[in-house]
Amino acid sequence: MEDRVRVSILMDIYGKLLTEKQRNVMDLYYNDDLSLSEISELTFTSRQAVYDIIKRCNKLLDGYEDKIALMDRIFKMRDAKKSILGELNKVKCADKDSKLILKNIKKSIIDNF
Repeated sequence: MEDRVRVSILMDIYGKLLTEKQRNVMDLYYNDDLSLSEISELTFTSRQAVYDIIKRCNKLLDGYEDKIALMDRIFKMRDAKKSILGELNKVKCADKDSKLILKNIKKSIIDNF
């Protein structure tokens, strides 16, 4: 997975654990694709400080993922969901009641997981 995408996903999961300034800098760098110089102008911070914030936040986010592993769990659940739905699509139902039950199971999986 590309690093920028990975960091964006980690920000979605663990971003609330960062300070507001850290979240802002990371959002500007990874989601808005601004340069360090552009971010330093917007945040009234030196370019070096912006660089340090990004490096520190990357270490924090990686540390959170190493300890909590939510991103890994999310991807495993997504893969399991796809697999289950794929298997359910193979099930052939002869009567209307069975088809309705199967449809409700699929809907429940899609809506809740």
